[in-house]
Amino acid sequence: MTYQPVIPTTGLSGWKFLERTLAVQKNTHANSVTIQRDTDYFKEHIGKIDTAEQLVSDRRLLRIALGAFGLSDDIDSKFLVQKVLEEGTLNPSSLANKLSDSRYSEFAKAFGFGDFDTPRTKLSDFHHEIVQKYQSQTFEVAVGEQDDDMRLALNFSRGLPEIASSTSGNDTKWFQIMGTTALRAVFETALGLPSDFGSLDIDKQLETFKEKTERSFGTSNLKDLSDGASVNKIVETFLLRAQIKNQPVSQAGTIALSLLQSSRIY
Repeated sequence: MTYQPVIPTTGLSGWKFLERTLAVQKNTHANSVTIQRDTDYFKEHIGKIDTAEQLVSDRRLLRIALGAFGLSDDIDSKFLVQKVLEEGTLNPSSLANKLSDSRYSEFAKAFGFGDFDTPRTKLSDFHHEIVQKYQSQTFEVAVGEQDDDMRLALNFSRGLPEIASSTSGNDTKWFQIMGTTALRAVFETALGLPSDFGSLDIDKQLETFKEKTERSFGTSNLKDLSDGASVNKIVETFLLRAQIKNQPVSQAGTIALSLLQSSRIY
């Protein structure tokens, strides 16, 4: 059976509990029967895979591979997945680079079918890399089944530093975030952006994200925002604002006051 994360309450207090117990809970999840069975299968068989076609033909391997990048919903889109993998990421016109969701390019780059003569599946430590991602992603999914705001907070805490650490320019990193649904959702809520914000011109969206982030968190430089303290501040603001949306008016006022008193919005 799969481990069910323990989240005793919602909102910021639930997040604080999850933070304190995260290492233990993630370890318990990783060692649960279902996850252990999946990862053992992946470790045993991935080294035998030479082509993208072979990978998509093994549904169990494909499920783990996609799950490691949060792309489990595409398990039945074999043609799309195979094309993404085969075209790789080195060519700017490849499908992975054209898709707005940056997870596809990360997926294609990780396996290397279209980028190298020998795919990365042949590396001796490749399975460790994917297994760790799969364990983290499936834990987040399990958390989301109980509280989706907690899932988004976990995803943001992991995902923002990953994007910020790349050598790309700051605007390119912002476009990556804008194209990643979970990261975008956290920023939109934390910054108090309206639900129709995504209908604006893409350059106007970028300008607004940067201006409001600068005003609320002191900088729009994603590298500067990727340290633990800054990530935590954004996550806490997101959770408090999410609570305001979901609570009765009387309780929402109390939460809004706590936001103002903690100087998380200006």
